[in-house]
Amino acid sequence: MKKQIAMWAALTAVALLMTGCTAETPPPAPAAPEEAAPEGAAAPKPARAPEAARAAAYRKWGIEPLAAPPAPPAVKPVKRTPGGPVPVISEIPTEDKVVFLTIDDGAEKDPEFVRMTAELGVPFTMFLTDSVISGNYGYFDPLVAQGHGVANHTLTHPNLRTLSPDAQRREICGQQEKLRERYGTAPRLFRPPFGNWNEATRAAAGTCGVDAIVLWRESMQIKNMQYQRGDRKLHPGDIVLAHFRGPGELKGRTMTEMTATLLRKIQEQGFTVARLEDYV
Repeated sequence: MKKQIAMWAALTAVALLMTGCTAETPPPAPAAPEEAAPEGAAAPKPARAPEAARAAAYRKWGIEPLAAPPAPPAVKPVKRTPGGPVPVISEIPTEDKVVFLTIDDGAEKDPEFVRMTAELGVPFTMFLTDSVISGNYGYFDPLVAQGHGVANHTLTHPNLRTLSPDAQRREICGQQEKLRERYGTAPRLFRPPFGNWNEATRAAAGTCGVDAIVLWRESMQIKNMQYQRGDRKLHPGDIVLAHFRGPGELKGRTMTEMTATLLRKIQEQGFTVARLEDYV
C-alpha cells in the first residue's frame, strides 16, 4: 500500500509536467509519506507551493488566491475527553477567519479534480463510503498522497437512526477497518449519512475509535452555498459540506467547476481554508 501511494504521487507529478499546466512555474509534486503514520500521529499535510506558482495555479482555475491559513492552534479546540462521549460538531470554536472543507461519499472520480487539488494545495477531508468507492479505491490514493484527510462515512450509507445499535456499530466499525487496511491508520472523524444520528450512533462511534462526529454549517450545491443561519454568511470555524459529484448531478457542471465556485465564495467573504485535523 505504501509503495502504491508513493507511485500515485509520482504519477501525479509526471502528469502535471507533461501537460504543461503551469509551464513557467510548475507546482511541486505532492510528497507521499514513506511510512504510514502510527495511530494518533500527525498525518501529512497538503504541500503549499511557492506564492508565484500558487498564483499561477489559481489564475488557471479562474480563482483569486486564498490567503494562507494561520498556524494551527497549539491546543486543539475540539478534543474527546478520555472515556467521555464523542463530540458532535458543526463548527470549530475559533476567531480565525477560516472554514473547513469536507467532501462526502466518493461517487464522482474526476481525474481533473486530482490535478486541481495538486496545483492549488487547498486542504480538505474526505468522508468516504465503501459501497460507493469499493470498485475504485485507487482513485483516492493520489489525494491521500497529497495529504488530504480520510474519514469515515459508513459502509453502505444508511440512515443510521433506523438501525439497531449493533447494526450501527457494524456500519461504523466496518468502515473504520476497511480504511485502516487501505491507508494504514483508522480515521478519527466520522460523519453519519444525511447528518442523521442518535445516541446509539454516538455510542457506536466511540467504541469504534472515533474522536468526533462531524456535521456541517454550509453545504455546496450546484452553483450556490446553502446556509443554516439566517444571515446567509460564513462564520469563523464553519464546516462546509460538498460531495464528489459529476455532471449528472450538477446539471452539466464538473467537479472542478463546482469546487472553483466554492472557493470563490469563500474568498469573496474574506475567509480562507484550514485543515480540519489540525483543530480536532
